[in-house]
Amino acid sequence: MTERINALPRRSRRAVVTALGLTQTLAWASSYYLPAILADPIGASLSVPRTWVFAAFSMALLIAAIAGPLVGRIIDRYGGRGILVLSNVVLAGGLVVLAASHGVVELFVAWAILGVGMALGLYDAGFAALTALYGHNARGPITGITLFAGFASTVSWPVSTFLAGLLGWRETVLVWAALNIVLGLPLNRFVLPVPVRVMHRSAAVHSTIGWNPRREMFLLAFVFAAVWFVTGAMASQLPTLLERAGATTTQAVAAGALVGPAQVAARLAEFLALRRVHPLVSARIAALLHPLGVIAFAIVGPTAAAAFAILYGAGNGLLTIARGTVPLAVFGPHGYGERTGLLGAPARAAQAFAPLLFGLLLDAMGTSVIFVSAALCLAALFALLLLHATRADTC
Repeated sequence: MTERINALPRRSRRAVVTALGLTQTLAWASSYYLPAILADPIGASLSVPRTWVFAAFSMALLIAAIAGPLVGRIIDRYGGRGILVLSNVVLAGGLVVLAASHGVVELFVAWAILGVGMALGLYDAGFAALTALYGHNARGPITGITLFAGFASTVSWPVSTFLAGLLGWRETVLVWAALNIVLGLPLNRFVLPVPVRVMHRSAAVHSTIGWNPRREMFLLAFVFAAVWFVTGAMASQLPTLLERAGATTTQAVAAGALVGPAQVAARLAEFLALRRVHPLVSARIAALLHPLGVIAFAIVGPTAAAAFAILYGAGNGLLTIARGTVPLAVFGPHGYGERTGLLGAPARAAQAFAPLLFGLLLDAMGTSVIFVSAALCLAALFALLLLHATRADTC
């Protein structure tokens, strides 16, 4: 068995972060963010309800969750360049199949392929690739690529809307497929280096990877599942939730538009200031922000919709970084890819089911459902408080 020893590559860190930030933005824009804009035209073209499109998308998230640990193990052993190059090919292939779909079967096949591509090419793979390169020093690069990819929806939604209106949804999907090949693949292949030194490790060392140490792994798995359930719920139900609470449509849309900038602003704060504190401290702050927004909204009412959206967005922005930096700080770089894959599996599953479950709760409980989301974040905060701020590297 082998493990790659982290060594600084010849290419500048800035070039690596810029390239990976661009390819991450493209990967998110051409997969995760597509249904928000294209679900309606795809459903209409295939003569199926839009819910079928989102069901196929949820299946893709579950496939990504299942494939994540294996992808992480491969990156731990060989570095991330090959996996990320493959992600561009698989995402392009899935998009081509989607563009050629004329029924439900092809729709689900296309999203199954895209689910594999998402496992190969989204944040978990990108974070693992950076950790394979920079080890304990990967926190800054991880934050850097999230600053780029924080604009994925800002890029994807207007571009997809414009192209769909101009060309049609099939041609729009093919444009995203082409961008994966002509832009994403060359950046991943020719800019990203690979770890340059290898040393042999015994099988006993590798046997400690996986869900060990169990207490810390299970606590973090719960944290990420809880907060990503809230993320999936808010992403799909936020405007409806605000309107049912009494906000006008204009207020709800305006508040929702603040989520993206709040995410990016929080990540800038992490990059400029919070990087001086332990990642667990940053994660605890992040888990508290959504409950604070819920309190403000419950006390003030619809006029606090903007504050609610900003606090939620800021917390979500920080938690995205925490998903990469907290496992690195708690467990060290050894086995990082496999661990983040395992930790990401329940989070992706929770995110996949969140829109449906939260929608059912919204219908049953009304706007009081926001207290459920706040409780989940507070439970995640409590779990984070049970984790130690320092831990010896398991390498």
